[in-house]
Amino acid sequence: MTAVDPGAMSSIAAGSSAPPCEVYDVALLDLDGVVYVGPDAVPGVPAALSAVRAAGMRLGFVTNNASRPPDEVAAHLTRLGVPAEATEVITSSQAAATVVAELLEPGAPVLAVGGPGVAAALTAAGLTVVARAEDSPAAVVQGYGSEVGWIQLAEAVVSVRGGARHVATNNDLTIPSPRGPLPGNGALVGLVTAVTGQPPLITGKPDPAMHAECVRRTRARRPLVVGDRLDTDIEGARRVGAASLLVFSGVTDPALLLTAAPQHRPDLIAADAAGLLRPHPAVCVDGASWRCGTWSVQAAEGEDLLVLEAGGADGRSDGLDGLRALCAAHWSRHPHDGTPVRVVATGSRAEDALGRWGLIPPSAAE
Repeated sequence: MTAVDPGAMSSIAAGSSAPPCEVYDVALLDLDGVVYVGPDAVPGVPAALSAVRAAGMRLGFVTNNASRPPDEVAAHLTRLGVPAEATEVITSSQAAATVVAELLEPGAPVLAVGGPGVAAALTAAGLTVVARAEDSPAAVVQGYGSEVGWIQLAEAVVSVRGGARHVATNNDLTIPSPRGPLPGNGALVGLVTAVTGQPPLITGKPDPAMHAECVRRTRARRPLVVGDRLDTDIEGARRVGAASLLVFSGVTDPALLLTAAPQHRPDLIAADAAGLLRPHPAVCVDGASWRCGTWSVQAAEGEDLLVLEAGGADGRSDGLDGLRALCAAHWSRHPHDGTPVRVVATGSRAEDALGRWGLIPPSAAE
C-alpha cells in the first residue's frame, strides 16, 4: 500500500483564489504550443491576452526557438492579433549570447549555427559572428533553424573538435506543428555531440540562464511562467523559484502530467492561456480523500489505486477540477518520483473525463 503524504503535495493543491493576472506582475509566455501552433494562433488566446493586459499584467514572450530575431517574432505575434514589441520578446539565442559574452573577450569570434536569430543575438552581445571553422571560433552557438543542414553541422563539428566551446540555445528534441512533433534543435545538437564526444553547454529552458534573462529584460518581480512543456517550461520555472502554469494547448496532455517527476509538476493548470483570467480552485484533502469543486478522488484501501467521482454539474468549472484532484492525490502518494497512475471512474461523467484525459481505466483495457 502506498503511504499518503499530504505535506508533499505540489502547490497545485493550493490553487489560486484570484485570477493569476491579478496575482503575478508578468506572464512569461512560451510561444510554440502556448500562443501559437505552427503559423496560427491558439484559438481564443489573442483575445485572452488582450484581457490579461487590460487587467494590468505585463507579458513577456519567451521561446527556446532561436531561429528568428525578436523583431521578427514580435511582428509575427502582432499579425496573429497579439500586439508585441521586440523588447517584450526573449529568445534562447539572447540567453546564449549573454552567457557566451560573459565567457569570452569582447569581439571574440563565434560560429553561429541556426536561423538568423542566432547571429543577430551574438552581434548584439558584442561578439564577432563567423561562418567557418577556419576562422578559429572560440565558441559554437547552435540554435534551431529550418535551413540548418550538413554544411553548418560539419563546420560546427570541426570547430568543436578544434577546441571551440559548444553552446546550445536549447535541447528540445521536438517542435510542435499542425502535423505533429517535428525534429527540434536538440535532435541536431545530439548529432554534433555524437560526432565530437563533447557535451554542450545548454543555456535555454530549463537552464536558469534563460529565465534569468527573462526576469532581467522584463524587470519582473513576481513572474508566472506559462508553458506547455514539463521538461523545459515547468522545470525551468522550478529551478529559478518561479510559479508556473501548464497549458494543454501544446505537447503535454493530462496523462503525461500525472506521471510527472517532482521537478516537472506545475503550480497551476489550464486548457490554454485564458487560464490567466480565472481563479484556480484549491484541492481539499481529508485523509485518503481529495476534493476539488464537485469532483472527488478516493484512495482505494490496500492498493495503489485512485477512484475518481464527479458530483453535480458546476457551470463555473473549467473542466479540470477532477484532474486537479487526481494530481494532488497521486503526487502526494508518490512525492519523490514520477509513477504511472492507476485510476478508475465512478459514474459516466468521470468515465468520460478519463477518456478525454487519455487515462484508460484498467477494466477498459481487459
